[in-house]
Amino acid sequence: MTKVAIVPDDAPHILLVDDDNRIRALLSRYLGEHGYRVTTAEHAASARSRIEALAFDLLIVDVMMPGENGLDLTRSIRRNSSVPILMLTAQGDPGDRIKGLETGADDYLSKPFEPRELLLRINNILRRAVASAPAEPVRDAVTFGDFTFHVARGELQQYGETIRITERERDMLRLLVETPRETVDRLALAGNAADGANERTVDVQINRLRRKIERDPGNPVYLQTVRGTGYRLMVDM
Repeated sequence: MTKVAIVPDDAPHILLVDDDNRIRALLSRYLGEHGYRVTTAEHAASARSRIEALAFDLLIVDVMMPGENGLDLTRSIRRNSSVPILMLTAQGDPGDRIKGLETGADDYLSKPFEPRELLLRINNILRRAVASAPAEPVRDAVTFGDFTFHVARGELQQYGETIRITERERDMLRLLVETPRETVDRLALAGNAADGANERTVDVQINRLRRKIERDPGNPVYLQTVRGTGYRLMVDM
């Protein structure tokens, strides 16, 4: 019995556009086995409907397709999107490669190719895309319910009145607001001397902080426990 690769929901999502059914099936299986989510399209019109409905981290586009070819599709996509594009072609002429790059493709691979080479090119393109992505701006302040935490100066306020917090509570709030609504594990919250005892003291410190920001510390709304992992701060978005 053939095993089906289980790919996590947050794995990079690739759109494969190729009119060859066999290539779509082979590459979908191969990329899935190497940790990628793959959606396929058999022509340009199908690719457009997929792009309108889903977000992709990379497009793999075959040049030689009936109707609208891959070059025209890439040129059209580039008018509105900077999503990385890798082009596939049966033509190895350098002039064709230049045409592909001129339309906005990030890389170009001639058929036939080794699947391993395709995988390496995909990895390199995605690595460059992550490295060149602009960093998200750090918030000056975050709010949750009646409270505002001013990140730079480490000040917690309720209705404009400063709430007294300890240095450790201030450090934990800064860590929690770096990734709002996402889990921060106890090890990170424990600080530099994160041994088992200090991880346990995090729970005590969190409970003290809850008494300052929660109406019912026993049923927290803002500073929530993620069982077995850590905590998250549910800030206003």
